[in-house]
Amino acid sequence: QVQLVESGGGLVQAGGSLRLSCTASGRSFSSSAMGWFLQAPGKEREFVAAIAWNDNTYYADSVKGRFTISRDNAKKTVYLQMNSLKPEDTAVYYCAAGGRVSWAIDEYDYWGQGTQVTVSS
Repeated sequence: QVQLVESGGGLVQAGGSLRLSCTASGRSFSSSAMGWFLQAPGKEREFVAAIAWNDNTYYADSVKGRFTISRDNAKKTVYLQMNSLKPEDTAVYYCAAGGRVSWAIDEYDYWGQGTQVTVSS
């Protein structure tokens, strides 16, 4: 069983930056695909970014050029660097682990607790 613990959320002004971290337990982190999703109040969870076991990365169009996903296998941690933040980025951000990289929620087997990101105007 994999446990994911997220941190790094907070309140930031528009145009600012945050870096989210998600640290995983489990013996197969290096071979897992990792993803970040967001969920705004009253809305379904949406894909943000993902990174495959071979470090290929994928991004939603809305964050491309502003957000960067990366992983550190030695630390069993995945990061989401968020720059040029906009008020519409405000949401709870979740990290997820799965067997293959995907934009689909049901492709991921494990989820973190979520961390709140609030961007003020």
